[in-house]
Amino acid sequence: MLSIFGNHKPEQGLQELEKLSLFVDLNRREMKIVDGFMHERNYLKNEVIFDEGEEGQAIYFIRSGRVLICRQGQTEKPIATLERGNFFGELALLDDAPRSAQARAAENCTLAVFFRGDFLNLMHSHALIASKIALQLARHLGARLRSAVHAEQPSL
Repeated sequence: MLSIFGNHKPEQGLQELEKLSLFVDLNRREMKIVDGFMHERNYLKNEVIFDEGEEGQAIYFIRSGRVLICRQGQTEKPIATLERGNFFGELALLDDAPRSAQARAAENCTLAVFFRGDFLNLMHSHALIASKIALQLARHLGARLRSAVHAEQPSL
């Protein structure tokens, strides 16, 4: 496993990690443990990170660059463009359901990847840390669900 932020600036990397909402409840010691489960991946502009319909295996954290999330069909439908500090693919930590959209590098980017298998290992070795992450993930998904429901309601 690689450190999420490489060997040359680990303190800066942990500071970046601490800013992510998914890790807000973790202390520095816990952050270092999570960092040990992360993998770094680099993608070139227009490279597909994962395809719609593919089995979800990991959550991705954007370290640099931008990522386009889009639905495939007769025409491509952009859903979001995400930048440094955002994460995507979070449902993969919970199940192995097919991806609901494609993720593609909008420009060269570096991502930290947290695989479901590593999350399950974290649950066995550090249950409290994993439960803190799971709780934040549930809050994040709940907020997104409320936002989607609110967007579908007609205005009065």
